[in-house]
Amino acid sequence: MDQEKEIIQSKTETQDEILLAALKLFATKGYFNTSLTDIAEAASMKNTAAIYHHFKNKQMIAAQLYTKIFDNLSISVDEIRRRNQKSSEQLRGIADLFFKLTDEAPYIMQFLLILNLNEFLPEEKPVMETPAFIKIIKIIQSGIKAGEIRDIDPLLANAYFFGIINKTLRLVLNGALNKKAGVYQPQTWLAAWNAIAKK
Repeated sequence: MDQEKEIIQSKTETQDEILLAALKLFATKGYFNTSLTDIAEAASMKNTAAIYHHFKNKQMIAAQLYTKIFDNLSISVDEIRRRNQKSSEQLRGIADLFFKLTDEAPYIMQFLLILNLNEFLPEEKPVMETPAFIKIIKIIQSGIKAGEIRDIDPLLANAYFFGIINKTLRLVLNGALNKKAGVYQPQTWLAAWNAIAKK
C-alpha cells in the first residue's frame, strides 16, 4: 500500500485518499460495480459531496488514476533505461518492476492488467500508445538491431515477451498461483526472454 501511496501523490491529502480508495475498489470490485458512495465510505468521508470538491465524477477519478499510474510507469522505464545498457538488461529491469509492483502494489497491477480500461476510459490512449509502452517497443527495436532479440516485428516480440509475464502476474493477482509473484519471477523471466532471444 505504501508503494501505491507513493505513486498516487497529489495536491492534497484528501485527493490522495479518494484516489487510493477508488484504486482499491476498482481493482477489487470493478469500475462499474463501484459507486461514489463506496469511494466516499472507503476514504472515510461522510458523503459523496466531499468527493465533488475534488472530482466532477467517477470517470474523472479513474482518468486521474490512469494519468498518475502511466506517468510513473514512464518515469520508471526511463530510470531503468538509464541504468542499463543492453536491451536484455532493460527488459529484465521492467519485468522486475512488474513483479515488485504485483507483490507491493497489487491494486496498481490489477488496474493495469485486469481492468478493461477502454470500457470506462474510452477517451484515454490505448495502453500500447502510452509513452511507457512506446519506450518499451524502442527497447525491443534496439535489441533487434543489436542482435540480442530475434528479427521479428517488435510488436510481436512485445506480445510474446509480456504475454508470458502478464499471464503469470494475472494468475498471481487472481489467486490461481498462491505464492508471491517474486517466487515465480526467475522461471517467468527465462520463459519470456527465451521467447524472443536470438539463439
